[in-house]
Amino acid sequence: MRTVWNFASSKTLYFGKESNRLLAELLLRQNIRRVLVITDPVMVKTGLFEPIQKDLSAKSIAVEIFPDGEPEPSLAVIRKAASMATTTKPEAILGFGGGSNMDAAKLVAILHAHGGDPRDYTGEFKVPGPVTKLICIPTTAGTGSEVSQAAVFTDTEIQLKVSTLSPYLRPDIAIVDPSLTMTCPKKVTADSGIDALTHAVEAYTAIDNATYDVPQGEPSVYQGKNFLADTFAEKCIRLCGQYLKRAVNDGSDYEAREGMALAATLGGLAFSNAGVALVHAMEYPVGAATHCSHGAGNGLLLPYIMKYNSKVRMTALREIAEFLGESTAELSEKEAAQAAIAAVENLRESIGVPGKLTQLGVKPEQLAGFASKAFSIKRLMKVNPVYPTEADILGIYREAL
Repeated sequence: MRTVWNFASSKTLYFGKESNRLLAELLLRQNIRRVLVITDPVMVKTGLFEPIQKDLSAKSIAVEIFPDGEPEPSLAVIRKAASMATTTKPEAILGFGGGSNMDAAKLVAILHAHGGDPRDYTGEFKVPGPVTKLICIPTTAGTGSEVSQAAVFTDTEIQLKVSTLSPYLRPDIAIVDPSLTMTCPKKVTADSGIDALTHAVEAYTAIDNATYDVPQGEPSVYQGKNFLADTFAEKCIRLCGQYLKRAVNDGSDYEAREGMALAATLGGLAFSNAGVALVHAMEYPVGAATHCSHGAGNGLLLPYIMKYNSKVRMTALREIAEFLGESTAELSEKEAAQAAIAAVENLRESIGVPGKLTQLGVKPEQLAGFASKAFSIKRLMKVNPVYPTEADILGIYREAL
């Protein structure tokens, strides 16, 4: 039995309205004078980075912008950005935008420091040492990448999303400014918000740290369910229940935007320590095949996997139902678990996130291949409170079809 768990985050986190304007001073404190910004065409078009760039220029900090980021970044995009880093020789890499841009920035920071190819670092603890200074500024509220040690990309050659996990990928500086999310489109708000909820639910229902099948003393990025991760997960779930629908329905509602920005960060702190599990494993092949957003895929699958895990997580699901505003005092354990699942389904439906795989264009003949790929992701399987069989996974896909 494990008796020790640890907790980690970004080195420094700044949260609040207009906190993005602190960046120039923070860089100067670390004697950083050259920055490569990883962003995407949509972000460039919004002009959100322009005031920050002016602040940096005013302090004689040179800025180069890589504008070709994409959702679920591909190997080609990461290699292209890394090539730009080789040319421009930045002292820091800044991910600006959604989780995809922040994840791409993490991978570029690895390659700039250690060379090689993104595939060389897939899995846990493959990064040999510190990476180029890393800064993350999210403009969506969902992934929690600004405080996590994970970077996800799509390996187009095997049609699967894959992850690199390393303590070296926790950003040196994370700036979460809710005002940067005010122009986030409705669909992106919904998809990223349900992603934050998924992170928190998976962390809260993960395998217990004490029974996690990693011998004590051996390194593990994920720690399993523990008190501190539970604390952040609970608050994230409560915030999602309170603010996600509001943020989707009225993007100008600053209170809702602030609530969801905090939810995303807290969800990131929860999952990047406790772990994510079967939802993410099953989403990876679906997302790679359908090109749906990571959040939409997670949100679609979440209730089905809550149901699958309910046989060993009745108490946690009762608590999740309460966090989402459901009254369970008069309900049995099974009824309370069903109330939690229904609450997530209702929230998902209310914000327009799909509930069936056919809505993403998935065909029945694809499911066996998805199940095989999902089952192969052992590092996520072992975090789930029930270790599924490949047949179990196929059954869940069929139910979700």
